[in-house]
Amino acid sequence: MLKIGAHLSISDGFLKAAKSAQSIGANTFQYFTRNPRGGAAKEIDNNDISQAIEFMNLNSFATLVAHAPYTLNLCSNDEKVRQFGEMIFNDDMQRLKQFPHSMYNFHPGSRKDLTLDTAIEIIAKVINDAINKGAENIILLESMSGKGSEVGSTFEELREIIQNIDRKDLIGVCLDTCHLYSAGYDIVYDLKGVFESFDNIVGIKYLKALHINDSVNPFNSKKDRHAKLGEGTIGLKAITEFICHPAVKSLPLILETPNEIEGYLQEIQILKDNFK
Repeated sequence: MLKIGAHLSISDGFLKAAKSAQSIGANTFQYFTRNPRGGAAKEIDNNDISQAIEFMNLNSFATLVAHAPYTLNLCSNDEKVRQFGEMIFNDDMQRLKQFPHSMYNFHPGSRKDLTLDTAIEIIAKVINDAINKGAENIILLESMSGKGSEVGSTFEELREIIQNIDRKDLIGVCLDTCHLYSAGYDIVYDLKGVFESFDNIVGIKYLKALHINDSVNPFNSKKDRHAKLGEGTIGLKAITEFICHPAVKSLPLILETPNEIEGYLQEIQILKDNFK
């Protein structure tokens, strides 16, 4: 069964988000753990969460994906920004223990003038410290497009972070189709080669979730701008082939296309119609 959903708001609670997901034919969804452009987090509503869990269990929902705020930058060259990111990271890992079962996805960060080795060491240390403090949820490194000094746009960089994690059972990767294509991984004309490369460098066992997006920008542009399915440079044919790949088809697929609910409903139906 296709595990598919979209990025939805939980500002009005998990139960409403779960019902919105079901209304568009989804059986999972992604949500921000807190204000994506800041750091504030809503008070936890245990009654809402318990009702949402019951609803999702009754409707056979797959694992959810919790997305860290964009302000989280674990490898910033600014120590205060790094400390802020580490605080958010640890707080999120504790909050997730009370949320519906979710994997935690985050952007590894931008290092600016830090060396790559130093940035990777810092990222891995924060993850290891959070795990040592009792983190229980699988932590996902999101593959990036490669703009500026982003860490995580190559399979080699993702591998280096993973190799530095003590608990390999709690670390994974979320591949983003737009980011992959923009980073120079040709999922349009060499999908098989891309997945073989990922397996050889990172290990396919670490692939845990996918972001499904078309791209406004061309191949290898190093730019991150999502497009609606079939309206970008990747194209609907390549995206449907992507979701049908054996390495992908059993994992949670999250749409992050520039859509409202009605648009997500249409895209989910398109992917279901093309899923083999």
